[in-house]
Amino acid sequence: MHFDLVDLQLFIAVADTGSITHGAMRAHLALASASARIKGLEANLGVVLIKRRRRGIELTVAGESLRDHARAILQNVAMMRGDLAGFASGAKASVHLLANTSGLSEHLPKALAAFLREHPDISLDVEERESTDIGGAIAGGAADLGFAAEHALPEHLERFAFGEDRLMLVAPRRNEFAARRQIDFVEVTGSDFVGLANTAALAGHITKHALRLGVRLHVRARLRDFDAICRMVSAGAGIAVVPESAARRSAQSMPLVLLAIRDKWANRRLAICARSFATLPRPAKLLVDHLRRAAR
Repeated sequence: MHFDLVDLQLFIAVADTGSITHGAMRAHLALASASARIKGLEANLGVVLIKRRRRGIELTVAGESLRDHARAILQNVAMMRGDLAGFASGAKASVHLLANTSGLSEHLPKALAAFLREHPDISLDVEERESTDIGGAIAGGAADLGFAAEHALPEHLERFAFGEDRLMLVAPRRNEFAARRQIDFVEVTGSDFVGLANTAALAGHITKHALRLGVRLHVRARLRDFDAICRMVSAGAGIAVVPESAARRSAQSMPLVLLAIRDKWANRRLAICARSFATLPRPAKLLVDHLRRAAR
Protein backbone atom coordinates (compact mmCIF):
# COMPACT_ATOMS: atom_id res chain seq x y z
CA MET A 1 0.00 0.00 0.00
CA HIS A 2 1.45 3.32 -1.04
CA PHE A 3 0.01 6.63 0.14
CA ASP A 4 1.33 9.72 1.87
CA LEU A 5 0.09 12.23 4.43
CA VAL A 6 -1.25 14.50 1.69
CA ASP A 7 -3.47 11.63 0.51
CA LEU A 8 -4.80 11.12 4.03
CA GLN A 9 -5.39 14.83 4.62
CA LEU A 10 -7.20 15.07 1.31
CA PHE A 11 -9.37 12.03 2.03
CA ILE A 12 -10.43 13.42 5.42
CA ALA A 13 -11.24 16.77 3.80
CA VAL A 14 -13.35 15.04 1.13
CA ALA A 15 -15.10 12.92 3.78
CA ASP A 16 -15.83 15.93 6.01
CA THR A 17 -17.13 18.14 3.20
CA GLY A 18 -18.93 15.39 1.28
CA SER A 19 -17.41 16.67 -1.95
CA ILE A 20 -14.20 16.12 -3.90
CA THR A 21 -14.35 19.74 -5.10
CA HIS A 22 -14.70 21.20 -1.61
CA GLY A 23 -12.23 18.69 -0.19
CA ALA A 24 -9.66 19.72 -2.78
CA MET A 25 -10.16 23.37 -1.86
CA ARG A 26 -9.69 22.62 1.84
CA ALA A 27 -6.55 20.59 1.09
CA HIS A 28 -5.24 23.34 -1.24
CA LEU A 29 -5.10 21.01 -4.25
CA ALA A 30 -6.34 21.38 -7.81
CA LEU A 31 -9.52 19.41 -8.50
CA ALA A 32 -7.83 17.24 -11.12
CA SER A 33 -4.97 16.42 -8.76
CA ALA A 34 -7.37 15.63 -5.90
CA SER A 35 -9.47 13.35 -8.08
CA ALA A 36 -6.35 11.53 -9.30
CA ARG A 37 -5.12 11.05 -5.73
CA ILE A 38 -8.46 9.57 -4.63
CA LYS A 39 -8.41 7.15 -7.59
CA GLY A 40 -4.80 6.31 -6.75
CA LEU A 41 -5.78 5.51 -3.16
CA GLU A 42 -8.53 3.18 -4.36
CA ALA A 43 -6.16 1.47 -6.80
CA ASN A 44 -3.41 1.02 -4.20
CA LEU A 45 -5.78 -0.28 -1.54
CA GLY A 46 -7.82 -2.39 -3.95
CA VAL A 47 -11.16 -1.16 -2.63
CA VAL A 48 -13.80 1.41 -3.54
CA LEU A 49 -13.67 4.24 -1.01
CA ILE A 50 -16.34 6.66 -2.23
CA LYS A 51 -19.53 6.55 -4.24
CA ARG A 52 -19.95 9.55 -6.52
CA ARG A 53 -23.46 11.01 -6.32
CA ARG A 54 -25.12 13.80 -8.25
CA ARG A 55 -24.55 16.07 -5.28
CA GLY A 56 -21.24 15.17 -3.70
CA ILE A 57 -19.95 11.81 -2.53
CA GLU A 58 -20.82 9.08 -0.06
CA LEU A 59 -18.26 6.97 1.78
CA THR A 60 -18.35 3.22 1.45
CA VAL A 61 -17.78 1.07 4.54
CA ALA A 62 -14.12 0.81 3.48
CA GLY A 63 -14.02 4.58 3.08
CA GLU A 64 -15.37 5.09 6.60
CA SER A 65 -12.68 2.76 7.93
CA LEU A 66 -9.95 4.64 6.06
CA ARG A 67 -11.29 7.97 7.34
CA ASP A 68 -11.11 6.78 10.97
CA HIS A 69 -7.61 5.32 10.55
CA ALA A 70 -6.45 8.44 8.71
CA ARG A 71 -7.63 10.66 11.58
CA ALA A 72 -5.71 8.50 14.04
CA ILE A 73 -2.57 8.55 11.89
CA LEU A 74 -2.63 12.32 11.45
CA GLN A 75 -3.32 12.80 15.16
CA ASN A 76 -0.27 10.66 15.97
CA VAL A 77 1.82 12.68 13.50
CA ALA A 78 0.64 15.91 15.13
CA MET A 79 1.49 14.50 18.56
CA MET A 80 4.92 13.47 17.32
CA ARG A 81 5.57 16.94 15.96
CA GLY A 82 4.35 18.50 19.18
CA ASP A 83 6.53 16.24 21.32
CA LEU A 84 9.61 16.88 19.19
CA ALA A 85 8.94 20.62 19.29
CA GLY A 86 8.65 20.24 23.05
CA PHE A 87 12.18 18.86 23.23
CA ALA A 88 13.43 22.05 21.60
CA SER A 89 11.62 24.21 24.16
CA GLY A 90 12.65 22.13 27.15
CA ALA A 91 9.44 20.13 27.60
CA LYS A 92 9.63 16.39 26.96
CA ALA A 93 6.03 15.35 26.34
CA SER A 94 2.46 16.58 25.95
CA VAL A 95 -0.97 15.09 26.63
CA HIS A 96 -4.07 16.22 24.72
CA LEU A 97 -7.20 16.17 26.91
CA LEU A 98 -10.77 17.05 25.90
CA ALA A 99 -13.14 18.10 28.70
CA ASN A 100 -16.67 19.42 29.06
CA THR A 101 -17.39 22.78 30.68
CA SER A 102 -18.02 21.42 34.17
CA GLY A 103 -14.82 19.42 34.04
CA LEU A 104 -12.72 22.39 33.04
CA SER A 105 -14.17 24.79 35.57
CA GLU A 106 -15.09 22.62 38.57
CA HIS A 107 -13.57 19.15 38.62
CA LEU A 108 -10.19 19.15 36.88
CA PRO A 109 -8.20 22.31 37.76
CA LYS A 110 -6.82 21.07 41.11
CA ALA A 111 -6.06 17.58 39.83
CA LEU A 112 -4.34 18.86 36.69
CA ALA A 113 -2.34 21.45 38.60
CA ALA A 114 -1.10 18.73 40.98
CA PHE A 115 -0.15 16.54 38.01
CA LEU A 116 1.88 19.35 36.44
CA ARG A 117 3.71 19.92 39.71
CA GLU A 118 4.58 16.21 39.93
CA HIS A 119 5.64 15.98 36.28
CA PRO A 120 7.50 19.16 35.24
CA ASP A 121 8.58 17.55 31.94
CA ILE A 122 4.98 16.98 30.76
CA SER A 123 2.69 19.68 29.39
CA LEU A 124 -1.09 19.52 28.94
CA ASP A 125 -3.19 20.66 25.97
CA VAL A 126 -6.73 20.91 27.40
CA GLU A 127 -9.60 21.70 25.03
CA GLU A 128 -13.26 22.33 25.87
CA ARG A 129 -15.86 20.27 24.01
CA GLU A 130 -19.44 19.13 24.60
CA SER A 131 -19.65 15.59 26.00
CA THR A 132 -21.29 14.20 22.85
CA ASP A 133 -18.46 15.62 20.73
CA ILE A 134 -15.79 14.28 23.07
CA GLY A 135 -16.86 10.67 22.58
CA GLY A 136 -16.64 10.93 18.79
CA ALA A 137 -13.35 12.81 18.91
CA ILE A 138 -11.69 10.22 21.15
CA ALA A 139 -13.02 7.37 19.01
CA GLY A 140 -11.57 9.11 15.94
CA GLY A 141 -8.16 9.62 17.54
CA ALA A 142 -8.40 13.41 17.88
CA ALA A 143 -7.04 13.40 21.46
CA ASP A 144 -5.48 11.12 24.06
CA LEU A 145 -8.11 11.37 26.78
CA GLY A 146 -11.61 12.69 27.33
CA PHE A 147 -13.51 13.94 30.39
CA ALA A 148 -17.23 13.75 29.70
CA ALA A 149 -20.70 12.76 30.87
CA GLU A 150 -20.71 8.96 30.73
CA HIS A 151 -24.12 8.67 29.05
CA ALA A 152 -22.77 10.52 26.00
CA LEU A 153 -19.86 8.14 25.37
CA PRO A 154 -19.91 5.33 22.76
CA GLU A 155 -20.00 1.88 24.33
CA HIS A 156 -16.70 0.77 22.79
CA LEU A 157 -14.65 3.46 24.54
CA GLU A 158 -12.83 2.45 27.71
CA ARG A 159 -13.64 4.62 30.72
CA PHE A 160 -13.63 4.87 34.49
CA ALA A 161 -15.91 6.89 36.76
CA PHE A 162 -14.59 10.19 38.06
CA GLY A 163 -17.57 11.61 39.93
CA GLU A 164 -21.05 13.08 39.74
CA ASP A 165 -22.00 16.36 38.06
CA ARG A 166 -25.49 17.51 39.00
CA LEU A 167 -26.75 20.68 37.37
CA MET A 168 -28.88 22.97 39.53
CA LEU A 169 -31.04 26.00 39.00
CA VAL A 170 -29.94 29.13 40.87
CA ALA A 171 -32.37 31.99 41.43
CA PRO A 172 -32.40 35.19 43.49
CA ARG A 173 -34.03 34.88 46.91
CA ARG A 174 -36.88 37.15 45.82
CA ASN A 175 -38.14 35.02 42.97
CA GLU A 176 -41.33 33.12 42.17
CA PHE A 177 -39.44 29.84 42.57
CA ALA A 178 -37.72 30.81 45.84
CA ALA A 179 -39.89 28.54 48.00
CA ARG A 180 -39.22 25.50 45.85
CA ARG A 181 -36.49 22.89 46.35
CA GLN A 182 -37.00 20.90 43.14
CA ILE A 183 -38.32 21.84 39.73
CA ASP A 184 -38.89 20.49 36.21
CA PHE A 185 -36.93 22.46 33.65
CA VAL A 186 -40.04 23.01 31.51
CA GLU A 187 -41.48 25.15 34.34
CA VAL A 188 -38.74 27.78 34.00
CA THR A 189 -38.21 27.95 30.24
CA GLY A 190 -40.22 31.17 30.02
CA SER A 191 -37.95 32.98 32.50
CA ASP A 192 -35.04 35.33 31.83
CA PHE A 193 -31.73 33.46 31.99
CA VAL A 194 -28.11 34.31 32.64
CA GLY A 195 -25.85 31.89 30.81
CA LEU A 196 -22.43 30.98 29.56
CA ALA A 197 -20.97 32.26 26.30
CA ASN A 198 -22.29 30.46 23.23
CA THR A 199 -18.88 28.88 22.70
CA ALA A 200 -19.09 27.01 26.04
CA ALA A 201 -20.00 23.34 25.76
CA LEU A 202 -22.47 23.52 28.66
CA ALA A 203 -24.35 26.37 26.94
CA GLY A 204 -24.94 24.09 23.96
CA HIS A 205 -26.00 21.24 26.26
CA ILE A 206 -28.66 23.37 27.98
CA THR A 207 -29.88 24.93 24.71
CA LYS A 208 -30.24 21.49 23.12
CA HIS A 209 -32.53 20.26 25.89
CA ALA A 210 -34.57 23.45 25.80
CA LEU A 211 -35.09 23.00 22.05
CA ARG A 212 -36.27 19.44 22.70
CA LEU A 213 -39.01 21.02 24.79
CA GLY A 214 -39.84 23.26 21.85
CA VAL A 215 -38.57 26.50 23.39
CA ARG A 216 -35.70 28.90 22.90
CA LEU A 217 -34.37 30.33 26.14
CA HIS A 218 -34.36 34.10 26.65
CA VAL A 219 -30.78 34.71 27.75
CA ARG A 220 -30.36 38.28 29.02
CA ALA A 221 -26.60 38.07 29.58
CA ARG A 222 -23.77 35.68 28.74
CA LEU A 223 -20.63 35.46 30.87
CA ARG A 224 -17.52 33.29 30.92
CA ASP A 225 -17.53 31.77 34.42
CA PHE A 226 -20.02 30.43 36.94
CA ASP A 227 -19.15 32.84 39.75
CA ALA A 228 -19.93 35.83 37.53
CA ILE A 229 -23.16 34.19 36.41
CA CYS A 230 -24.25 33.63 40.01
CA ARG A 231 -23.46 37.24 40.90
CA MET A 232 -25.72 38.41 38.05
CA VAL A 233 -28.47 36.07 39.24
CA SER A 234 -28.18 37.30 42.84
CA ALA A 235 -28.54 40.87 41.54
CA GLY A 236 -31.84 39.96 39.87
CA ALA A 237 -30.82 39.64 36.22
CA GLY A 238 -32.45 36.24 35.80
CA ILE A 239 -31.99 32.58 36.72
CA ALA A 240 -29.24 30.17 35.64
CA VAL A 241 -28.27 26.51 35.33
CA VAL A 242 -24.86 25.78 36.83
CA PRO A 243 -23.01 22.76 38.32
CA GLU A 244 -23.97 21.98 41.92
CA SER A 245 -20.44 22.64 43.20
CA ALA A 246 -20.48 26.17 41.72
CA ALA A 247 -24.02 26.79 42.96
CA ARG A 248 -23.24 25.79 46.55
CA ARG A 249 -19.97 27.73 46.58
CA SER A 250 -21.71 30.89 45.38
CA ALA A 251 -24.64 30.47 47.77
CA GLN A 252 -22.22 30.79 50.70
CA SER A 253 -21.59 34.45 49.86
CA MET A 254 -24.54 35.48 47.69
CA PRO A 255 -28.32 35.75 48.27
CA LEU A 256 -29.31 32.75 46.15
CA VAL A 257 -31.73 29.85 46.32
CA LEU A 258 -30.79 26.48 44.80
CA LEU A 259 -33.29 24.18 43.11
CA ALA A 260 -32.61 20.61 42.02
CA ILE A 261 -33.61 20.04 38.39
CA ARG A 262 -35.62 16.82 38.13
CA ASP A 263 -34.88 16.21 34.43
CA LYS A 264 -32.55 13.23 33.82
CA TRP A 265 -30.14 15.27 31.69
CA ALA A 266 -29.30 17.42 34.71
CA ASN A 267 -27.77 14.49 36.62
CA ARG A 268 -24.62 13.26 34.95
CA ARG A 269 -21.96 10.72 35.86
CA LEU A 270 -18.53 11.93 34.77
CA ALA A 271 -15.93 9.63 33.30
CA ILE A 272 -12.38 9.65 31.95
CA CYS A 273 -12.29 7.88 28.59
CA ALA A 274 -9.83 6.68 25.95
CA ARG A 275 -9.86 4.35 22.98
CA SER A 276 -7.54 2.06 24.93
CA PHE A 277 -5.81 2.92 28.20
CA ALA A 278 -3.24 0.18 27.57
CA THR A 279 -2.02 1.68 24.28
CA LEU A 280 -1.77 5.31 25.43
CA PRO A 281 1.65 7.02 25.31
CA ARG A 282 3.45 6.91 28.65
CA PRO A 283 2.72 10.59 29.57
CA ALA A 284 -1.01 9.99 29.04
CA LYS A 285 -0.83 6.81 31.14
CA LEU A 286 0.76 8.82 33.95
CA LEU A 287 -2.12 11.31 33.77
CA VAL A 288 -4.65 8.46 33.81
CA ASP A 289 -3.06 7.02 36.95
CA HIS A 290 -3.13 10.47 38.57
CA LEU A 291 -6.81 11.02 37.70
CA ARG A 292 -7.74 7.56 38.99
CA ARG A 293 -6.26 8.50 42.35
CA ALA A 294 -8.00 11.91 42.28
CA ALA A 295 -11.35 10.23 41.61
CA ARG A 296 -11.20 8.13 44.80
